[in-house]
Amino acid sequence: MKCLLSQQSEGEVEEEDDLMPGTERESLARGMSSQKGREYTIRLALEKKQDQYIDLKGITVYIASWNVNGQSPGSICLTEWLSRTNEPPDIYAVGFQELDLSKEAFLFNDTPKEAEWSNSVKAGLHPGANYFHVRTIRLVGMMMVVFCREEIKDQLRHIAVEQIGTGLLGRMGNKGGVGVRFELNETSMCFINLHLAAHVEEFQRRNQDFHQIFNRLGFLVNDRVKYIKDHDQIFMFGDLNYRINPATIDATKAKALIEQEKYSIILEQDQLREQMRLGHVFSGFTEGPINFRPTYKYDPTTDNWDSSEKNRAPAWCDRICYRGGNLTQIDYTSQPQYKLSDHKPVSSFFNAKIKVINPARQRKVYEETLKQMDRIENEYLPQVTVDIPGTNQSSHSNRNEINFGRVKFMEALRKTFTVANTGQVPVHLEFIKKLNDSHVCKEWLKIEPVHSFIMPGETCEVELVVLVDKCTASQLNVGRDTLYDILVLHLESGKDIFITVAGDFERSVFGCSIAALVNMSEPLTMISPGKLIELEKGKMPVNHYDIPKELWFLVDRLYRIGMDKEGLFTMAGLQNELLEIRDWMDTIPNTPIPGNADSIAETMFLLLDCFPEPVIPFSMHLKCLDSAHNYTACKQLVRQLPAAHRNVFLYLTSFLRELLNHADKNGLDAKILALLFGKIMIRDQNYNAKANARVERTKATFIYQFLVNDDYGDDLWPEMGEELLSLS
Repeated sequence: MKCLLSQQSEGEVEEEDDLMPGTERESLARGMSSQKGREYTIRLALEKKQDQYIDLKGITVYIASWNVNGQSPGSICLTEWLSRTNEPPDIYAVGFQELDLSKEAFLFNDTPKEAEWSNSVKAGLHPGANYFHVRTIRLVGMMMVVFCREEIKDQLRHIAVEQIGTGLLGRMGNKGGVGVRFELNETSMCFINLHLAAHVEEFQRRNQDFHQIFNRLGFLVNDRVKYIKDHDQIFMFGDLNYRINPATIDATKAKALIEQEKYSIILEQDQLREQMRLGHVFSGFTEGPINFRPTYKYDPTTDNWDSSEKNRAPAWCDRICYRGGNLTQIDYTSQPQYKLSDHKPVSSFFNAKIKVINPARQRKVYEETLKQMDRIENEYLPQVTVDIPGTNQSSHSNRNEINFGRVKFMEALRKTFTVANTGQVPVHLEFIKKLNDSHVCKEWLKIEPVHSFIMPGETCEVELVVLVDKCTASQLNVGRDTLYDILVLHLESGKDIFITVAGDFERSVFGCSIAALVNMSEPLTMISPGKLIELEKGKMPVNHYDIPKELWFLVDRLYRIGMDKEGLFTMAGLQNELLEIRDWMDTIPNTPIPGNADSIAETMFLLLDCFPEPVIPFSMHLKCLDSAHNYTACKQLVRQLPAAHRNVFLYLTSFLRELLNHADKNGLDAKILALLFGKIMIRDQNYNAKANARVERTKATFIYQFLVNDDYGDDLWPEMGEELLSLS
């Protein structure tokens, strides 16, 4: 569908188009002032002409990365790693992984090693210059420290940091990334330190981690989000954990080839190189030639390969990749003389050219642009066409409809449309809030880009993404919200374009309440919308089950395949398996639950996280926190829970106690489980609330009481006892 929209001439009659009964489309929108819009248009027009007033200035960038295996630096000197260039670099970005492997760091993100390694880095910087500390950011064991030379610090603007975990539920910080971004003069630069999933066979999980980080990590700059892809120069580095394909080169053969320095033969079987060739990760990125020994795995304090029972094959786990114009890699190497860790540090030195404004030429271009704008504003009006593929629409109507069809929980759907500037003047487009709305669109919808500047003859592709997640599923399940929204695309000095977005949500057990689930004797897909609404209102209290059958199925499967799984509940599942398990739970076919133990464990967390009211209801949170340090008070609070919530709490803590009986194999610890389940069972009402470390500790303490005390059980559930664990 192509729809032509332009400023109406005086006397024209606009074609009527019903929006909704009794509502005028124009009454929904509000635009920016014309003066503000004009200034914005001129600024963007100037950006389009940058080549007329921009010069390129050379700087140097030093990237360094090291997985330190939880070790403290002690008296180690980092000069050989960080100061090996003749000339002092202008910018340093130094990343660490596994900075601290202690339970305290994992549980509460606290560690004294942040200061220890930061001080060691500062001491190891090139002595030929004075350096300014730009930023430090850390998430559990991932840390990055960024410095720049004192003489360029005033040229940095819009400095921002961000972090993202890719562990369980996409937020546990044992794996993920930390980032720093800024603009140096007119060039935006972004540095991302990564730690991706481990184990040789988990390359798909590493791919998944990369895409989560690349697509979700965004920096807030001037009230707008800048994603990694939005930067001129990008450096992504760290312990990427890609290995050598064991099916073609085993550890013995790899070591023999390494001794002959035949690295290229081994690198032909390198997982990262293969995944990049296939276009699965790091699209558009470059990695320089590797002419150094693998950086992993060594016996700590030696240069000997891994001699443990696992006998891990050597691999280049630690990598540096880059993307963007005006970047030249000078070298790429490792520093094998450092023996503190089972990894060797890597580093790379770059020449970069950044854009610098020539004020005199900019002023001249500005004056010419202003004159041009004055002339064309008097002669022409904005005119665009909107092309939405796959729709049939009269070219004289301003109603544009995009229908996503069937939408499932946690399964993103994307559609794009094109806006073309068919007029004679530059056009500034921006999606704006409707009258009395606080957001541009509903929570389940994402727009990219939110605003754009289109020169005559050019086009802009807009992507809409619909994703129903834990924040929106419950409202959609019971009809308090629908997949329907009206977007207002504001054309500066022209008309507002209205775009209708719609879809049909397939209801799911994810987002249903505990009270509703225990009253469902059938799979959710067999329950009518009306009955589900009645169940959620509590108007059909039958109590078919003591706990939701869906929860029982998940726990039962973990009993069968996951009790001895190392690190259960700390690793993310595979996205494709999570979707398969979702479908299974909504239909409950007569087949085993699909997926591996990690995927089932994450699905269980996701189910708990999606309850509209958590296991410990919001109204009881303060009392819960107050009683956390007194086990008797904790038990008394559990007795006061609604029956179904109490049963779920006891069922889960009984399962966790059994899981701890296998700690010699799964390596789990009561404190870790208490923290993880405290976050979910005593979930904050605001999903996006910033975590409070003291509150998180108190939540964990409450759960911990039920995992370690010997007198747990009979006095809390006298009527059911162990029968609950054998629900059928």
